[in-house]
Amino acid sequence: MSDEFRVALIGGTGLGERLGEGMAPEDLREYELDTPFGAPSSKIVTGRFGDVPVAILQRHGPGHLLNPAHVPYRANIYALKALGCTHCLASGATGSLREEIAPGDLVICDQLIDRTVGRDRTFYEHAAVHVEFASPFCPVMRRWLLDHAADADSVRVHDGGTYVCMEGPSFSTRAESNLHRQFSADVVGMTALPEARLAREAEMAYALIALPTDYDCWRPHATTGEASLLEEIIGNLNRATDASIALIRAALSDVSALRAQPSSAHSALALAIWSDKSMVPPDEVRRLDVLWGRYFE
Repeated sequence: MSDEFRVALIGGTGLGERLGEGMAPEDLREYELDTPFGAPSSKIVTGRFGDVPVAILQRHGPGHLLNPAHVPYRANIYALKALGCTHCLASGATGSLREEIAPGDLVICDQLIDRTVGRDRTFYEHAAVHVEFASPFCPVMRRWLLDHAADADSVRVHDGGTYVCMEGPSFSTRAESNLHRQFSADVVGMTALPEARLAREAEMAYALIALPTDYDCWRPHATTGEASLLEEIIGNLNRATDASIALIRAALSDVSALRAQPSSAHSALALAIWSDKSMVPPDEVRRLDVLWGRYFE
């Protein structure tokens, strides 16, 4: 891996604001980028967390106006890659599909099931590019996070879990929730895909901290009344968010493991471009130079 190193942090508005508190104001810089896939969800704020260069992006945009299907995932990942990000640490609210994963816990996911429809899944629309995706979350990053799990404010951190990504924006029916449990999924959310797949196509190591807020709808809620239920869910989200921020800050305080061991994601395109490169249109090569340019030199 080259000397270039920057960690992208993708999360909601609150996460970006909270993490920014640990960064020196004089180091902060905002970018409004355009990409071949349009504008990202939000401005990207770069700076340093201690000695670690980071870039923070709000997945749903300012004010959380973008629902999961309308997040510009390709623009987001492309922009982070253009800013030199080598690693991507994402977080997102989920529902728990397992009794043992309580609302307010954290899950360092290791597998994905894709149940989205109609989302743009690839950057490479004019070439055959097939990245290996058997392990969608970087094992080096997962171990790095788990090694700092004790710093997550006494919240339980689960090693591994399958995230089923549904289209949304409505939540599951009870039949769907039970079906997801039959899939052996552990949490359900709406944003991990195509984000994780695009990060692999951009040769960025990617890890996800899932924040369960409730038991989805497969398990009856103990709280009655919509207002009380919403209050409970928000309380669980706040607790998990606090814990995830503590975990992220602790992990960023020591990135020696990430610097020492390259991720297999960093060479994901080495054997993935199946097209005859001499026949890929030159305009397309140039358009996506940030992503695959080194393979056309």
